Amino acid sequence: MIIGVPKEIKNHEYRVGLTPAAVKEFVSHGHHVIVETLAGDAIGFSDEMYIAAGASIESTPEIIFEKAEMIVKVKEPQPNECKMLRKGQTLYTYLHLAPDPVQTQLLVESGATCIAYETVTDSRGGLPLLAPMSEVAGRMSVQAGAHFLEKAHGGSGTLLGGVPGVAPGKVLVIGGGVVGTNAAKMALGLGADVTILDRSLPRLRELDDIFAGQVKTVYSTVDAIEHYSSNADLVVGAVLIPGAAAPKLLNGEQIKAMKPGSVLVDVAIDQGGCFATSKATTHQEPVYIVDDVVHYCVANMPGGVARTSTMALNNATLPFGLALANKGPAKAMLEDPHLLNGLNVHEGKVTYKAVVDALGDELDLTYTPATEALNG
Repeated sequence: MIIGVPKEIKNHEYRVGLTPAAVKEFVSHGHHVIVETLAGDAIGFSDEMYIAAGASIESTPEIIFEKAEMIVKVKEPQPNECKMLRKGQTLYTYLHLAPDPVQTQLLVESGATCIAYETVTDSRGGLPLLAPMSEVAGRMSVQAGAHFLEKAHGGSGTLLGGVPGVAPGKVLVIGGGVVGTNAAKMALGLGADVTILDRSLPRLRELDDIFAGQVKTVYSTVDAIEHYSSNADLVVGAVLIPGAAAPKLLNGEQIKAMKPGSVLVDVAIDQGGCFATSKATTHQEPVYIVDDVVHYCVANMPGGVARTSTMALNNATLPFGLALANKGPAKAMLEDPHLLNGLNVHEGKVTYKAVVDALGDELDLTYTPATEALNG
């Protein structure tokens, strides 16, 4: 199979779909990999390294999309990339379709087979291709929040760890999954006063054991969210409904009631955001202020630490990518129900129900089960 790796084109996105080490794995299995020139150069993966791994270097994305049978990316394709996709071609990347009607419509029109990293599952009910970036984003959320709490950046001037004689800052993490756990680890490491809200009592028990009682665990209700957010210096939105639009956890009035100079970090922004006042931002302009509350809503947070993120992502995506290339996409997915769960669009049909639930009325979409689409 011919595997194509275009250079990412989103604002300040330096990650790359395949590392040279991953390319070498594909080549060792008899596949041909073509990489757009300078695709990984910004994070230390030069064209020469890709050539040494067995790849060919191409000068433009148009050549990559024209020649490749499978496109491997990191971020969702931009409109001009969607228009280069075609029937019989496989796209393997993050998609986050539920809050993105434009991308969804273009992928449906392309006729391509589109597999979303974020909806591939594992035997434990986890999301193995989302987890590495969730770990990165969770840790970055507190790093970013601490930075924008500084007065010069619009924050209240609070040091999360405090100092002897001065109480530490209060961090509220809404959601106790991978993002929330990693956010809590970072906040606790800085010496902050940390509270995690979640709706799963078994998960709250696990978190209590993980943190040995050093983090407050509270059952999530409207009242709890309202109470703890109004007292927090930093609130991290870490909720996830796989493949679906994120629920809105704080409304405008609740955000207005927060302390002036406090910071909201919306890690769910890829799925539409979990705060009423959230709107996607970029690494170039990461924050804005509403009602004296600093909002950090960067839609590709892990791109800020692109080298670490790329290597972590490749560790997770490589086995599934090899299966798609070795067996062919249809056979690979039909033999692996977890990879099958990653299929979101196939030859004009939407095969992930949460996307249809979110956009069906707007785009006149109907849901087609993945197995039916592949066998049809």
